[in-house]
Amino acid sequence: MEQTISNKVKKAQISSLKKQIKDDFKKKGIKIGLISGALYGVYTALLTLGMSSGVWSDWYGENNAGLTVFTITYLLAALGNALNDTCSAVWALGNAAKDGKFNDFLRTVNSKPGRKIMLAALLGGPIAGTAYVIALQMAGSIIVPISALCPAISAILGKIFYKQEINKRMALGIVICVGASFLIGSTGVTGGEISVQLFLGIIVALIAAFGWGFEGCVAGYASAMVDTQIGICIRQLTSGIVNLFIVVPLIGVLGNGMGESINLTLQALSNPAMIWFVLSGLAAFLSFMMWYAGNSMCGAGLGTACNGTYSFFGPLFCWIVLGVIYGKEGWSLPLVAWIGAVIMILGILIIAMNPLDLIRNKKEAI
Repeated sequence: MEQTISNKVKKAQISSLKKQIKDDFKKKGIKIGLISGALYGVYTALLTLGMSSGVWSDWYGENNAGLTVFTITYLLAALGNALNDTCSAVWALGNAAKDGKFNDFLRTVNSKPGRKIMLAALLGGPIAGTAYVIALQMAGSIIVPISALCPAISAILGKIFYKQEINKRMALGIVICVGASFLIGSTGVTGGEISVQLFLGIIVALIAAFGWGFEGCVAGYASAMVDTQIGICIRQLTSGIVNLFIVVPLIGVLGNGMGESINLTLQALSNPAMIWFVLSGLAAFLSFMMWYAGNSMCGAGLGTACNGTYSFFGPLFCWIVLGVIYGKEGWSLPLVAWIGAVIMILGILIIAMNPLDLIRNKKEAI
């Protein structure tokens, strides 16, 4: 009898210990996910600073250095994104090599999970990344929270591709996110009218949100079977190569010819402003690596939601770096935009988890 009671006590203790370990692991994943969101805000600010410094300031200046509207709007945005992702890929490969994982990276590239990450990277990198930079140049940091609709889109795609449930709570979160995006977008409306450039910027930002939503849905599954450092190498290298050697030349051909894209790329690489792309690439590498790590620790839904807090950190760091430190005009946001960003963060969290669980956990801790 005593032996039976003793066994039950041991089982209860083991079960309690397992639950504690699982909860601690999940909490650590949430923290990592939140840090990834903050780093994405840093990446946004540094990339924007790079694309407004040195030779870039001439290209985007009053005279536009003789460049066409097409080149300024699309080619420069693609080039900025390509340089950032290429630098990020170099950081990722260097980090993997430092930890002796380069051979593992080579073996994983051609595996099924590796190919899934590459597919997700194509939409999340060249397409979504370029769209994000284009929208940023067209409408400013106001598009950051709108592009952060990706967790809501990821939930919808998960329902379509993997038959994942969208319950009433998640549906409510999606509605809140969409409403917040319209609230944020309304800040650019003056005199009851919305400028064509702002409208197009918002549309392009939605394309970025879709690309990252797809990436979060597909890569979130694949990254659970691949080491985080290796997964981020595959992601960043795919994005960097496709951006620099396919997207930029292709846009150049559609504009004034490939010669212009090559000339602008060489000028950008040899300009002192390149240091900002090196730093933004580092921030992007760390952000995506922590996003993948957070997803594997607390689940893709909650991990993407935590990373989605860049909807707040993006405008915040753009304002601090560009507005406060460098005194550039046009980076301050009206109060309604900040309110919209907070509402969107609330919507993202509702999609990922039941807010009442936080209250229950707090009571249990007491």
